Amino acid sequence: MKVETISIKNIKVQQNHILKNIFHLASTPTPNNAQYQQLTHTLNNTVSTIEHICDNLQITPANLTNSSRKIYSWCKFLTEEQNLKLHLISTYYLRQMTQQILALEEQNAVAVMIEFTNLAGLYQGKRSSKIVSLKVNEGFINAPEEVLQALVKCMLLGKNPESTRLIREYASSEEYSSILLDLDLIADVIAENPQGDFYNLNDLFDKLNSEYFAANLVKPRLTWSQIKTYRKFGHYEPARDRVVISTTLDNANVPKFVAEFVLYHELLHKHHGTKWVNGKRMVHTTQFRTDERQFKLYAEADRWLKKLTSHQG
Repeated sequence: MKVETISIKNIKVQQNHILKNIFHLASTPTPNNAQYQQLTHTLNNTVSTIEHICDNLQITPANLTNSSRKIYSWCKFLTEEQNLKLHLISTYYLRQMTQQILALEEQNAVAVMIEFTNLAGLYQGKRSSKIVSLKVNEGFINAPEEVLQALVKCMLLGKNPESTRLIREYASSEEYSSILLDLDLIADVIAENPQGDFYNLNDLFDKLNSEYFAANLVKPRLTWSQIKTYRKFGHYEPARDRVVISTTLDNANVPKFVAEFVLYHELLHKHHGTKWVNGKRMVHTTQFRTDERQFKLYAEADRWLKKLTSHQG
């Protein structure tokens, strides 16, 4: 029996209210604490209300319409403090850069609105004599300043090859994909099953744990997923302590060591955790990359993944 999709009334109005609060808070690099607490309360409240509606209807957020599900996932994503802080600081940077450009053009009176949200594309910009509105994909919240600057320049001054290159390169990075996958997986109901058609993730974990972690790594939840993988074959979700591996790798034509390498990469995320450098989240530190290259068939696995990526693209 197919469950019909449910739309949540006024959810878009609520998201717009939250976006305005975020923009207001991002007028300084260190937001007002009382207003920040109020924002987190609003986000938690919104998420709880939607989950309560779903419970009453005996459905999960995965059964919401596409637009309602995306807004729910976005709100839930921002209930994680680290995500909200990145979101705020990047909104602040974009706001500053936009106002600097407008000041140079002597357009200070123009109203500005900046939003990071889960757009279908990379960014959207609208500009008139009275208002500048910039919408940026949530995937950019951890982008370096030069990428954020490139987004503002493209939206306000028109596209140029260098800015376009910076934006596209970042949009194909693992950092960008990780945020999109975080958002996708929030409302995705995965029947957690480590047993694939060809490979069992529990078996692969036991082998890797003994070989590379001296059998000291506590096993996370392991599952295969059908989800669209944005050129990325695995994902570690710290909030759920879960590793999700794309079923693309559960295939007789993909050597076992390739699936092992992707699982090893995700286990390194669990092992190393997240480092913060200058207000940005660093998941691929120098130590991470050094450990990654310890994988016995690193070069061969890397070649295989590049080949699979080119077939997916």
